[in-house]
Amino acid sequence: MATAPDTRSAVDKAFSLLRCFSPNDASGVGVSELARRAELSKSTAHRLLAMLVANGAVERADDVYRLGPLCFELTQQSVSESAEMISEVLTPHLAALFEQTRHTVQLGYLEGTEVVYVNKLFSAQRVSSPSRIGGRAPAVCTGIGKALLAWDETRLESALQRGLPKWTPYTITDPEELRQELEQVRLEGFAYDRQEIALGLSCIAAPIFGRNNQAVAAMSISGHAAQFKPDVFANALRRTCAAASKSLLNFQRQQERKKPLAST
Repeated sequence: MATAPDTRSAVDKAFSLLRCFSPNDASGVGVSELARRAELSKSTAHRLLAMLVANGAVERADDVYRLGPLCFELTQQSVSESAEMISEVLTPHLAALFEQTRHTVQLGYLEGTEVVYVNKLFSAQRVSSPSRIGGRAPAVCTGIGKALLAWDETRLESALQRGLPKWTPYTITDPEELRQELEQVRLEGFAYDRQEIALGLSCIAAPIFGRNNQAVAAMSISGHAAQFKPDVFANALRRTCAAASKSLLNFQRQQERKKPLAST
């Protein structure tokens, strides 16, 4: 039986591709898989993806694609209870960090193998960055993501199973190299993004701990790679994250006390 001709317009086909991305695709999807999901030929999918990349709706790394900044700018991200708690308790500390450094600072947490950015304060000299409030990025190539993955073996293994796409020439794509770097994060208390998700962008990040020594969120300071010296800001970041951890722990204890006692 002959296959019915595809009468969808180019715009329809482009939207079909965008709808094919799922929340589990932060590490990227290959063109063959996207073509299969959208029921397109590989050549058509490749041509449309190039157009979407040019317009910021999709980002490409090597041979894989993920949703780009335009999609996050045009959609209203739902705020989870966890995000609200993190924002409410930790944003004052983020503001204090900004006052001390006068560099762009960010606050985020992990959802699956992605960083979700809860808040961001910009310096006067902005550097192009894929992070945005409510946006997401692969944890394996961001400072905040690595600061948290270092304390979460389960999510690290999940991220490694998804693969390590090369977003820039500096992205770590060797699982063993990433493991070694995260071991260093645990020893030093700091994680670094050295132009690994965007060229020209570097940052230093540190985790914020809650109950049971769980790394709940992280803060980062970023700047242009050519001038940014992360070690200059290490002490301010350490002090701020320590104070933020105390605030978070106190908040969690207060919430525990508010819970009704279980009936016997």
